[in-house]
Amino acid sequence: MNEQDLMVARALAAESRENSPVGSPGPLRKTPVTKVLNTFRRTRSLNAPSPIQQFGPCGRIMKNSAMVMQIQDPASQRLTWYKPPLTVLVIKKVHDATILTPFVQLVHWLVHDKSMVVFVEAAVLDDTLLAEYGDFTSVRERLMTFRAGTDDLTDKIDFIICLGGDGTLLHASSLFQQSVPPVMAFHLGSLGFLTPFEFNNFQEQVMNVLEGHAALTLRSRLQCVVLRKSNDLTKDKKKPTTILVLNEVVVDRGPSPYLSNIDLFLDGKHITSVQGDGLIVSTPTGSTAYAVAAGASMIHPSVPAIMVTPICPHSLSFRPIVVPAGVELKIALSPEARNAMWVSFDGRNRQALQHGDSLYVTTSVYPVPSICAQDQISDWFDSLAECLHWNVRKKQKQMDEMSDMTHSSSDTLEELESNHHDERPTDT
Repeated sequence: MNEQDLMVARALAAESRENSPVGSPGPLRKTPVTKVLNTFRRTRSLNAPSPIQQFGPCGRIMKNSAMVMQIQDPASQRLTWYKPPLTVLVIKKVHDATILTPFVQLVHWLVHDKSMVVFVEAAVLDDTLLAEYGDFTSVRERLMTFRAGTDDLTDKIDFIICLGGDGTLLHASSLFQQSVPPVMAFHLGSLGFLTPFEFNNFQEQVMNVLEGHAALTLRSRLQCVVLRKSNDLTKDKKKPTTILVLNEVVVDRGPSPYLSNIDLFLDGKHITSVQGDGLIVSTPTGSTAYAVAAGASMIHPSVPAIMVTPICPHSLSFRPIVVPAGVELKIALSPEARNAMWVSFDGRNRQALQHGDSLYVTTSVYPVPSICAQDQISDWFDSLAECLHWNVRKKQKQMDEMSDMTHSSSDTLEELESNHHDERPTDT
């Protein structure tokens, strides 16, 4: 994939759109795009930093007057396009033969019916089972491919379609370490907490998104910066590593048999030392993942917050806490720690942190704009009920249903009292 190929593909797709307007999105009003700086200073406010409201080259938040203290009402967040989307990234769950048929149907429809430029990972086309689909041959040559970690997709993708489970949405997040295009996730995996769309009528649902009829959930991400201790002898200063995560960053004791001994700081102030198996720092989206399994509360993804959850703490009073989204957390080994700590980011990039190394975590200004099947509230509570069976129990019977039991109980008591009275001895 190169810039020239992409420019040619975009031009051909635009020309095809003009010649075949059937089903294509209507004319959209263009608005000037404000240039966004790549470097952001962390907010010193306790409130969450204002998220970037432009998602990829085409998507952005629709302006709405329902503002409270300059913070837009989350329920009013809806997707709009200031120019018609032309490029779509299709992310497919790998090593799953059941998704091949939906994948071929979707890609064929996007290329032939919608005249869109479709990106897929090069590894997806290596699946030998795709050769069994005859109609895929004509589409294969028109797909744009890329390799994760090698090719940069910044400003090349207008929106994303995920086919699979929650892992596909996490993978989409990892591909974009800055602005993320709007993501539409179809439930074709195991759990599906983050994938609200069913694939049955995908054409109609994708058309609604292309026409701008969709609600958005801005899922905040955590910006994680790893600072390594510099070598005083060689004056070797290692470059900080920055990773954005959608679910959580986990610090644990790794293969060591000893307890972790981790110092936790909040905006430079030492809060506590964690002695246990480790620590989970999660977003509201990640509160229903590893954190809830460790005893944390579940937080709606629109709530600006960071959750800190200990993993098996050796303390009876260490409860999970929620801190404001605007703070900066620092995690480092305590001087008394007997072993290194290990850190992973959304379950990936696992690495060891030694004495002198530090991990800084704060809320990123680049959220993941997740497209809702219904709206923010309905989607979340439906996921709680269907995926986690939240608050499922047998209902208590109504009083009228228990009236017979009540009457029978009172009759029994009256019989007992009558019998007891008859058996009392008479006075002589």
